[in-house]
Amino acid sequence: MEQEPVPQTPVESPAAVEAAAPTNSTRRLIYAAAFFALLKLAFHLYANRGYGYFRDELYFMACGEHLDFGYVDHAPLVAVYAWLSRALFGDSLSAIRFLPALAGAAKIFLTGLIAIELGGGMAAVIVACLACIAAPLYFAMDNFLSMNAFEPVYWTAVIYFAIRALRRRQPMMWIWAGVFAGLGLENKHSTAFFLLALGAGLLLTPAWRAMREKYFWIGLGTAVLIFLPNLIWQFTHGFPTLELLRNVQRTHKNVVLGPVDFVLQQILVAGPIGILVCAAGLWWLFRHRESEPGSDDRKPVYRWMAYTFVLFFVLMFFMSAKNYYLGPIYPMLFAAGGVWWGARQTWMRNTLCVVMVGVSVAIACLITPILPVETLLKYQQMSPLAIPKTEVAHNGILPQHLGDQFAWPEIVEATAHAYNNLPPTDKVRAGIFAGNYGEAGAIDFFGPKYSLPKAISGHQNYYLWGPRDYSGEVLIILSQNSRWFERNCLGGVEETARVAHPLGMPEERIGIYVCRGLNPPLPEVWPRLKVWN
Repeated sequence: MEQEPVPQTPVESPAAVEAAAPTNSTRRLIYAAAFFALLKLAFHLYANRGYGYFRDELYFMACGEHLDFGYVDHAPLVAVYAWLSRALFGDSLSAIRFLPALAGAAKIFLTGLIAIELGGGMAAVIVACLACIAAPLYFAMDNFLSMNAFEPVYWTAVIYFAIRALRRRQPMMWIWAGVFAGLGLENKHSTAFFLLALGAGLLLTPAWRAMREKYFWIGLGTAVLIFLPNLIWQFTHGFPTLELLRNVQRTHKNVVLGPVDFVLQQILVAGPIGILVCAAGLWWLFRHRESEPGSDDRKPVYRWMAYTFVLFFVLMFFMSAKNYYLGPIYPMLFAAGGVWWGARQTWMRNTLCVVMVGVSVAIACLITPILPVETLLKYQQMSPLAIPKTEVAHNGILPQHLGDQFAWPEIVEATAHAYNNLPPTDKVRAGIFAGNYGEAGAIDFFGPKYSLPKAISGHQNYYLWGPRDYSGEVLIILSQNSRWFERNCLGGVEETARVAHPLGMPEERIGIYVCRGLNPPLPEVWPRLKVWN
């Protein structure tokens, strides 16, 4: 009697078997990634209470009071973060900055998950997560509310689900990649360039075959669908973000770096030790080979990730991007670098980790508001590290992300003094015109304490919110230069105060003026007050 043939199960690599059904070993690795994520969260819950509200935070909270599908200078999700934070947690610094801290932790966890997906063990997870925690850029960005804290989370999630779709043979994961790609676009428009580099990276390798699967296109359609409301908003408003970007380029607002400086400043983005992890990760992604299930032919299966980074790097350089625009793509290199370093001799990776921790402590004290300001200023003078400026006009004694946390309460107090000393007949019709969105956001946030009305401004999205009901008969003006108003305020311009906080940014050394009899009236002159830069 013939025996029935026994069905043959395709031989899979240990990593593929482990991916299909997580073992206790895999769970330990996931727990390790979660531990480092909690460590990151704990640090920022401590550090994010320092100094004051950042300029952009004040603006984003104002945007959160005007929820919309788009804004002149940013995608809409950051306004949702601001609205949600205030609704759930309140207005304190730690409340406004809780979601960015949570995003920072999520980034560490995803970095660990990618290291696991790439076949790394405990050593790989430790190196990858430590390198991600130690990156100087993330110390700064995860410590205040902005879209930059969330951007790496969305990008890293896209990479994570793309790896699962390609290596685990789980094509439905492209849908999740599409969800996070769409959210990334709704968070910050620069995600489009990352997705462009990712698509090109797939096309340059055998991974392009994924594009023949229906789930890839469903994922792409999902991303477009999520992004569509903002795209429609841009179209109906005449694409204001493109106009703003043209203005930035025309006015040479940003510091343009040469090729050497652009490369060298990535050391300050990823960290002097973290850049070694990234370099190893890029090398590993290019060189690592695995055999397909049922085949002895070893192929470079992760090269599409390496091409994604290289193409994005080149794209950002030729677009004269700020040095930190590359920051969101580094977690995948930290993960791959963790796998490479995890396979080195124990003394090598232990030395790397110890030095990385020591350097990260030194950098954290320089970048985050955990030291008293006087101590920080002394530490800056002693430190060999210097944080380069990214915008030409920023020349404060503190780095921009710290200097922009000072002067706002003093500006509002001086404005309130001018407003509350107006005659009653002037006070009821007086508007407060701010020179930029930081000043306007400060008036809107701190103003209720002094019974101030909401501010108006021609800067960024404040311009779209218009002059409200003010005619310009009486305006309190916050400005560095009052010459335009002196020519157009027929009733005269009176300076009531000057604000010059020693730690604030130079552009916030301003005068507070009372303008009477603006001619032409404010609604008529409003288009001439637009500043999108």
